[in-house]
Amino acid sequence: MRTMRNVADVGALTVLAVGSATAFSATASAAPNVTPQGVCGKAYKTVNSAPIGSLGTVYLTYNPANGENCVATIRSNPGTVKTMGTWVYVPDTGDSAEDVGNYTSYAGPAYVYGKGHCVSWGGSISNTYVTVENSNCASLKERRVTEVR
Repeated sequence: MRTMRNVADVGALTVLAVGSATAFSATASAAPNVTPQGVCGKAYKTVNSAPIGSLGTVYLTYNPANGENCVATIRSNPGTVKTMGTWVYVPDTGDSAEDVGNYTSYAGPAYVYGKGHCVSWGGSISNTYVTVENSNCASLKERRVTEVR
């Protein structure tokens, strides 16, 4: 009886260890599959994007139901912690939002109400910065700047 219990305990621990390893590997492998909708929300549709060199991409999304823009910066190759940022600004209203910190795969979300307004937005990874001004405006020409500092 005691032998059967030890075998059952070892079997249960093996299942627990395999299940934990599977759960942790699923989380780690999910990081490269980060999407703007995963960061901002399913209702947000990507309306613009800009590469941040070869390091990643900053995405501008919009939710027509609530009139909000959301910006997310997503790395091409998640891994070690890097300084990252994302920001959005509505010049007409002065509203802005940002998220800057040390992250392994993405920065954001940063939300601001932007229905009927031009927006300026951008993102950074390490020392590479992208700024997009006068975006999604009918009358103004968009201006993009990428710089390495």
